[in-house]
Parts: sequence; C-alpha cells; structure tokens
Amino acid sequence: MKPGRNVLLVLIAILLAGAVTSLAVVMGNVRQDRSAQAELAPFYEPPAVLVAPGSVIRTAPLTFPDTADSLELQGARAYRMLYVSERPDGTPAVSGAMVFVPDSPAPPEGRPVVAWAHGTVGMGDACAPSRSPRGTNDMSGWLEQMLTLGWVVVATDYVGLGTPGPELFLVAEAEVNDVVNSVRAIRSWPEAQASNRYAVYGHSQGGHSALWAGALARAKAPDLDLVGVAAAAPAAELTPIVDAQWAGAVGWVIGPEAAIAWSAIEPSLPFDGVVTKAGINNYERIAEECIDLGALEGLARSKLGQSFFEVNPLTQPQWKAVVDQQTPGPLPRDMPVMVAQGLADQVVLPWPNAILQEKWCNAGSTLSMLWMGDVDHMEAAITAGPQVVTWIADRFADRPAGRTCDVPPPVPPREPSP
Repeated sequence: MKPGRNVLLVLIAILLAGAVTSLAVVMGNVRQDRSAQAELAPFYEPPAVLVAPGSVIRTAPLTFPDTADSLELQGARAYRMLYVSERPDGTPAVSGAMVFVPDSPAPPEGRPVVAWAHGTVGMGDACAPSRSPRGTNDMSGWLEQMLTLGWVVVATDYVGLGTPGPELFLVAEAEVNDVVNSVRAIRSWPEAQASNRYAVYGHSQGGHSALWAGALARAKAPDLDLVGVAAAAPAAELTPIVDAQWAGAVGWVIGPEAAIAWSAIEPSLPFDGVVTKAGINNYERIAEECIDLGALEGLARSKLGQSFFEVNPLTQPQWKAVVDQQTPGPLPRDMPVMVAQGLADQVVLPWPNAILQEKWCNAGSTLSMLWMGDVDHMEAAITAGPQVVTWIADRFADRPAGRTCDVPPPVPPREPSP
C-alpha cells in the first residue's frame, strides 16, 4: 500500500472514530506551528564549536511568532535558552530549554532551582516545549506556586528535540545529562541568580528522567546539591508497561520513539520479526509527529487492527536487554523520592507503579507515594503539582523526608485478571 493512501485510511478511521473535532484542532495547531518554526529556527542553531557542558549559548524572551498564546506570568519572567549538554558517550550537544525567573529579590545564597523534565511530546522540532506555545500545559498551577516561593524553574527540551538529533527517548544517561546540565546552565546565567541546590520534577518520560536523576545525578554533578526527586506517572517499571501496552494504541505512540532512540544506542537492535511492516514503513514519520496527532493516528491504527510490534518485544533478547538497562532501580535511602500515580491512567497503568512501591519500599527507599483517584495520564503532573511543591519545599528546608510504605497501594502490584 502506498504511504499516502495508508495515511488517508488512518485519517478516515479517525473520523469514523468520532474524533472530528480533535482532528480539526490538531491540524490547526500543525499549520500554526509550521509557520512559526521557520522564524524560531535560527535561535536553535548550534555554534560550530561547543564549549563545556552546562554553558549557556544564548537566551531570549519566551515569545512565539504569529500567535496570541505567548506565556504571561505575574511576578516572573520567562525565557527560552540554548545550552550545552552531552550525549551518553560524552560528545557535546545542544538542548533548548524554558527558564522561569521570579521578579522577587534573590536571597544571598541564590534561588533554589527546580528542574522540570517533560513527558513524551513527539520528536519533531515543533514538539519541543520551548518551541511551542503549548509547552507549559503540564506546568499549570504548580509553576506559579514555585515562582511565588522564589524558585527558579528550568525545563529542558532534551538534546535532539528541537535541536540536531536524535532525541534519546527513555535513555537514562542522556536524560540525566540534559537535566543536570540545564541546572548548571541556569547557575552560570547571572539573570537567574540560582543557587546550587535543586530538585527534579518530571512527568511520564520525564518521570523516568527524574528517577534516574536520583540515581545518577550526584555522581555526575558533585558541584550541585540534589535534595530530592519527584515523578508523576513515571515510565519506571518498563517491563510490565511494555508487556501490557505493546499490542495496542500506546505501542504506536511509544514504539516509534523507542525504535529510534534505542537503535541509536544499540545499533544491532533488530526490527525484522519484532516490528510489523506497517511499523517499519511509518515509524520515522510517526515519531516526528507531535503527541496529539501521533496519539490520534495510533488510536486509528489500533482500531484498524494494526499493531506496531509484530511480537511482544520482551520476547526478543536484545529488546529485553535495553528495557532492563533503562529501568530505574530503587533509590538509596539518602535520596528522597515522591511518586504520584493516577488510578485512571491508561498509558502508565497504575499497577506497574504499585510494583514500584512494593519493590522500592522493600529496598529501603525513602519513598512518598501519592495515589490519585480519578486522574488520567495527562492530568497527573498538574493534579499532583500542589503536593509536589509542598514536598519539594520541605526538602529545600532540610525537613526529614517521610515514607508512606506502611500504606499499601490501592491496586495490587500485578496485572489484573481479565
């Protein structure tokens, strides 16, 4: 089947699925983003020579061409930033970021920093949060609270997202490098007046980043003081997540990005016999779609009976090895961690994070678990936000971190019976 006809059938299926309004909104956003990206592109061009990781290349006010959606904050300033990070092999690379600085005076020791790690958005340039007027959607409410408390917030795009790629989706070393170097960059930028004390908050893919930061960041950046990490709906227990989601619509959303990123770090990763012909023919294009359009296409292909994976990738040894390598283990007792999970989440299902709670509590992690009733995946970071702010404030104040391990999860730590 020709690619154009294939996409046409997918869009017809979307219409038949009753998503006409959603499709119209998404396509309008795509047209608007395309017109804006050409104007934004020069800002994201890396210089010929990259200096040390954590260096700021350039900054500019966080405004967007041809849109009335530019962010306005009371009592704070918003910027986009291009900074130097590094790939897992130590090669310098550039990432974009958003930076939010309070107008209130900085204390003598500098402002505390929160590094935000965003969830899956797609790999196209227009998907990068700092290049999109919708880049702060998951930050609503809690961002304003943090700025009111006088904290600086830096939000990495990740290397390869909006800058020369590829983005290394769900690759721990890459994610932690980008988070740590975003904090170093904000420390080196006089406008921020940032201290060396920071916390990390992440959602979904960014929750994976946050948990891995808890494991790796202190060794990578002994010059910084990481006080704790928080994650909303983290993609953490990857084996049960993949096992439950590989054959459905989520496989079409996550599979293409995983295929690109994991084959970049494991070039011999096999596609034949693991990824379907439809998946092989479309994964690069789908990965470049922003998450709203990618999710609609994934839903439509699933309704058409198409799967991204031919078999459960966990049955293929090389795929299973990558999944195992990228799964974060329990954090040490001296690294406080908060995990929030919605019970209505159909992407990062609740029961894999019940497994996390059981495993990490048994290992002695200083884990505070927040279970949220009728909260789905997209709502998790915003809904958890106020309690995350309180939890991080306690870490900055050096109050002892508690554990909630005596409260069992509201769902069993195993896949539900059919």
